Amino acid sequence: MGIITEFNPDLALRNISHYHSGERLSQECIPETLVEGEVYPFIKSGQRNYWMEGEIALLETEGGGRLSDPLASIVILEATHYVEDGKVCTRGIYCVEKVGAKFNWMKVE
Repeated sequence: MGIITEFNPDLALRNISHYHSGERLSQECIPETLVEGEVYPFIKSGQRNYWMEGEIALLETEGGGRLSDPLASIVILEATHYVEDGKVCTRGIYCVEKVGAKFNWMKVE
């Protein structure tokens, strides 16, 4: 048996409406307002690995691989794997670097 792990080039969280409806924890969702320089917690199911030496995109996911365009550029500051109710999860914190139209994710200089 191998180790099941996922490498993610971005952080994909749910819409905050999933928290308001009681479907998800607040840390599984994008905050109502993203503020540059602020730090936010996140939780994802599964053992996930993120690039932590620079900026990555924050996306909104609907599940099933359906992802939005980048909403913000973030830096993951901490990511920890843990087991809850027999399931592996990843929790951590990220800092918002740039929001929305203030950055062009695909810009090459």
